[in-house]
Amino acid sequence: MRLLRSTDLALRVLMRLAVAGESSPTTREVAADMEVPYTHAAKVVAELQHLGLLAARRGRGGGLALTDAGRTASVGGIVRTFEGDGDVVECEGATPCPLSSGCRLRGALRRAQEAFYASLDPLTVADVVAAPTGPLLLGISRTP
Repeated sequence: MRLLRSTDLALRVLMRLAVAGESSPTTREVAADMEVPYTHAAKVVAELQHLGLLAARRGRGGGLALTDAGRTASVGGIVRTFEGDGDVVECEGATPCPLSSGCRLRGALRRAQEAFYASLDPLTVADVVAAPTGPLLLGISRTP
C-alpha cells in the first residue's frame, strides 16, 4: 500500500513537532525541514490543527506545537483519517470492473488494508519518535 503525500507529510510533521521541545517552529520552517512546498505543508498543518493534533499560534512568538492528543494519537488512526475510506483498488469507477459481481480479490485486498491499519493502531506518535528516530529528527531541523 502506498500512502498519499499528505498522509506521509502529516506523520512527519507530527513526528517533527514531537521532538521540538520548547521551540515552536513555524509552518514555513517545518516545510523547509521536510523539503516540501510551503503550500502543501500549510494544508496538512491546517488539517492536523482541525483534528486537534497540533496547535498553531500566529504572530510574533507564534509557531506550531504538538498537543497532548497529538502525542498520544494512534498512527493507524492518523493514516485512516488522511487516506479516507476508499478501497485499495477502484472496482466501480468510471470503467467498472467486469469481474466485480464474482471477484474475491476485492475482499482480500480490503482485509489486507485493514491488517495494515491494525498493525499501526497500537503505535502512537510518541512511540515512533523514540530513539533513534528522535535524535535523527533533531539533526535535520534547521530551527534551533
